[in-house]
Amino acid sequence: MTSSTNHHSGSSPTSPADLKEQIAQGAEVEVDPKEVGRIARAAFVGTALEWYDFFLFGTASALVFNHLFFAGVGGANATLAAFATFGVGFLARPLGAVLFGQIGDKYGRRPALILSIVVIGVATGVIGLLPTYGSIGVWAPVMLTVLRLLQGVAVGGEWGGATTMAIEHAPEEKRGRYAALVQIGSPVGTLLSSGIFALILMLPEESVDSWGWRIPFLIAFPFLGVALWIRMKVEESPVFEALSAVEEDDKKKGSLKDLFRDYLPQLALATAAALLGIGGFFVMSTYVLSYATESLGLDRQMVVNATLLGAICQIFINLFFGRLGEKFGPGRIIGWGGVATALLSWPIWSMIDSGNAIALTFAVCLGISAVTVTYSVSGVLLSELFPAEMRYSGVAIGANIAGAISGLLPFLATWMNSTNEQPSSIPGIVILIIVALITAVGGFVGEKYRLKDNVVRQET
Repeated sequence: MTSSTNHHSGSSPTSPADLKEQIAQGAEVEVDPKEVGRIARAAFVGTALEWYDFFLFGTASALVFNHLFFAGVGGANATLAAFATFGVGFLARPLGAVLFGQIGDKYGRRPALILSIVVIGVATGVIGLLPTYGSIGVWAPVMLTVLRLLQGVAVGGEWGGATTMAIEHAPEEKRGRYAALVQIGSPVGTLLSSGIFALILMLPEESVDSWGWRIPFLIAFPFLGVALWIRMKVEESPVFEALSAVEEDDKKKGSLKDLFRDYLPQLALATAAALLGIGGFFVMSTYVLSYATESLGLDRQMVVNATLLGAICQIFINLFFGRLGEKFGPGRIIGWGGVATALLSWPIWSMIDSGNAIALTFAVCLGISAVTVTYSVSGVLLSELFPAEMRYSGVAIGANIAGAISGLLPFLATWMNSTNEQPSSIPGIVILIIVALITAVGGFVGEKYRLKDNVVRQET
């Protein structure tokens, strides 16, 4: 990729310190227009495959891990244990955000993204090789938890890096559409994981429990080969290259001390703005899958199919609102998306409680679409809350604190239901409303904190 920085200070030499300041104040960083789309598409494919690995665990937690890996617990407590393991991956994500954020800000976005895809691909594939509780007892859930931790660490560095890479290759006026390409990696990952599991569930239940569940995890190995090949072809961010050319002290790049000292409000806003897009999705997919099958007694195949249709809706919502964010601002889209989700929460769960297949499918699609409005533009807002020298770390840490909270929401809702004599949709309603309103505040306030890089297309 060809990248350069234009300076408007006449013919006199420019010192590195002055050049860095010019970049911070808006000096142009040029990108080749032929490369911008290719980079965004490459980021999308890698992200889709990486999220396939991560979402797969959520589907398996709701359907098979409870009795295969936590058979010694039994009943509702086994489901709680499976969701707790699911949540462990989210708790590990902030650690991954710090680790990969430091790599991405100090040594480049590209090496961080390559490393993250290798770690999660290997961890997911090995899950498919694990013996179950019936074979080795307590060591089965222990090893499952360790591999889930590795998944969480790797994903903690993935989304922030892919988003940063796509944003830093895109001109400001087109960042929404290119960031949306990264975002649809999430629903495509859901489609892949849920779709493969839907096929597996067509097998007899005994076959699913004995060997069928392993197939989706083992597929991660060939997927890793594809994703790694794609990531190796991705070139470094032009904004990072321009910054590296003028940064005299590499220790200042990605400084956690500077990030938490100078950008703590932005970190809080990033966490709030990202919360509904991540947490709301897992409430409307992972928790609904568990609640509908175990509390309402609905057919699990039907609920998985509803999630598949919801993921298809996500693709179109991401593309449409990504473009809309370019016109009205990502913070406003997030804010109003949060308000809309809060208002829709009770009607959505009422349809789920009806037990009617059509009503439940519509409710899942509506709920997933509503939370995706905020997710579609969160990459743009989070990236523009932080300067280039600490962007990877800021975006990754903010999003993954939200992710750590989000991963516990299915567990929290299940626990709240377990304390009642009769299962109820009230935990799902309350959690969705609270998370939606937090995100609405993060979006509206975050819009006022946006920074600019002034990335422009090269003239051809």
